[in-house]
Amino acid sequence: MSLIELMVGVALLAILLALAIPAFGDWMRNARLRTTAESLRAGLQQARAEAIRRNAKVRFQLVTTLDNSCALSTSGPFWVSNAGASVSPASGCGGAISTTASPFLIQKSPVVSSATGDITLSASAGVMVFDPLGRMAATPAGVATIDLGSSGGSCLAQGGNVRCLRIAVTPSGDARLCDLTRTTTNDPMKC
Repeated sequence: MSLIELMVGVALLAILLALAIPAFGDWMRNARLRTTAESLRAGLQQARAEAIRRNAKVRFQLVTTLDNSCALSTSGPFWVSNAGASVSPASGCGGAISTTASPFLIQKSPVVSSATGDITLSASAGVMVFDPLGRMAATPAGVATIDLGSSGGSCLAQGGNVRCLRIAVTPSGDARLCDLTRTTTNDPMKC
């Protein structure tokens, strides 16, 4: 190979990489969004299962941090579950998982998946309580929802580049992940 051929090859490679980097960024953003949504859905399902197993009410709530300065929030980005409908984990999220010490924490969100700064959450209710039958206690206006988006781009439904997702929790306690852009009638991912 001559030096000119080598330079042409390097230039073509640089052009291809420059074209691929924005698409790779969108792919990474969508992957983080999907991971966070799956984590939230798994947390909701585990809170429901714990309510049934313990034959007691279990709270699932979005919180601002996972240390002792946490506060309840409808925009997360973290979540915790605790036993007892009347005990709030606010200012106690940094405690150990324990069913004997208040706030009776059962589980916490994984820090890695929730701490991505570009993921945005918007919940219709910051606290969701599951009763001993696994149903939502005091259901907030039917189906409770948690919408997930990204501050790094707009949703595909608005002509953007991010696949925004929604978690819908029915009054019966079922947590389902759906895609806001799906519109086919028989599509299981349709909201």
